[in-house]
Amino acid sequence: MFIKPVSSLKGELRIPGDKSISHRSVMFGAIAEGITEVTHFLQGADCLSTISCFRKLGIEIENTPQKITIYGKGLHGLSAPDGILDAGNSGTTTRLISGILAGQPFTSTLTGDASIQKRPMKRIIAPLREMGADITSLSGNDCAPLKISSAPLHGIHYQSPVASAQVKSCLLLAGLYADAPVSVTEPALSRNHTELMLASFGANVTSEQTTATIQPTPRLYGQRIDVPGDISSAAYFLAAGLLLPGSELLIRNVGINPTRDGIIRVAKAMQGNVTELNARIVSGEPVCDLLVRSSELHGTEIGGSLIPALIDEIPAIAVMAAYANGTTVIKDAAELKVKESNRIDTIVTNLRAMGADITATEDGMVINGGRPLHHAVIDSHMDHRIAMAFSIAALRAEGGADIRDAKAVSISYPAFYQDLSSLEA
Repeated sequence: MFIKPVSSLKGELRIPGDKSISHRSVMFGAIAEGITEVTHFLQGADCLSTISCFRKLGIEIENTPQKITIYGKGLHGLSAPDGILDAGNSGTTTRLISGILAGQPFTSTLTGDASIQKRPMKRIIAPLREMGADITSLSGNDCAPLKISSAPLHGIHYQSPVASAQVKSCLLLAGLYADAPVSVTEPALSRNHTELMLASFGANVTSEQTTATIQPTPRLYGQRIDVPGDISSAAYFLAAGLLLPGSELLIRNVGINPTRDGIIRVAKAMQGNVTELNARIVSGEPVCDLLVRSSELHGTEIGGSLIPALIDEIPAIAVMAAYANGTTVIKDAAELKVKESNRIDTIVTNLRAMGADITATEDGMVINGGRPLHHAVIDSHMDHRIAMAFSIAALRAEGGADIRDAKAVSISYPAFYQDLSSLEA
């Protein structure tokens, strides 16, 4: 897809529902008793994979444009699947559902697309086995497909080597079925949607600093959930509004959970003009409208405990840094190597092709900003976040850019290009 340069963007938009929260609403609704209704659910390919998996596990789920209705069967109501569970491109589906499947009295096999079959699953296999789970990588390389069979689960206190909400959530979900409490301590706090939402469903979940603990739970109860807009999707428009001269965008209904709002903190550190309006709480999550005005950005340093709060936004941040004055250093982000693509390599290769001065490091990148960018053919590697970030880069590049496999945006933001074109001044 060719993305042409534009002079500025103006207007307002409401971004799609949060991907993390949409996944969890279906999973928790399925193992709760009674009906769970979800509005503003993200109708992206990843979240539809979660619906597909739970339908195969015997859960009735109605999906309409207005709402998702999940007819929960309780913690012990899932049925043995008829066939293999396919998580598609979704790492969240794969890792979180594994925690639930570990507590079931039947055997299931879980796989995904070619990308999922390369993503590291040892990070959940090892701690689940510590809990007593019977889980095996059928490929023998600690990746999917995974075979998960019935086994009694025990409480553990797990020291996670990575700050990963997917690892933490997998173990907390398995903890629902354990004979004693399960605690997970992370090196830095990852997103906490699981803890917030499980508590609203009736689980006994507590958090203290970087440790989350769940008690064995007899039952969960269906809820009504209004999914806030996904800050990871807002990130591209935030970047575009800052970078294009004369732009002013109002991005409505953005989730600003403090474990996710790193891009706002970075934009302000780069002297970006971002204002939070109409702050409120929606279904237990902090939400606001973001007013973004074009700004002259300056380089900054990004690392440490901030990284988990913006790991998915680094492609957009790298584009901002390429156009900013001065140097931006991104470090402590080795996790980028095991996303849908190796995002360190993919970002560096594509920005360099557009003329940026950028160098990869072992755990991030160094970007000397301020050089004019020009047309290039961008290989997205079927990575939705790369496709969207470089579409934003193209808006200010001489000659725009051609994005290969732009259709990857359907994973998290199917209407991305329509929304982008609606804002062209």
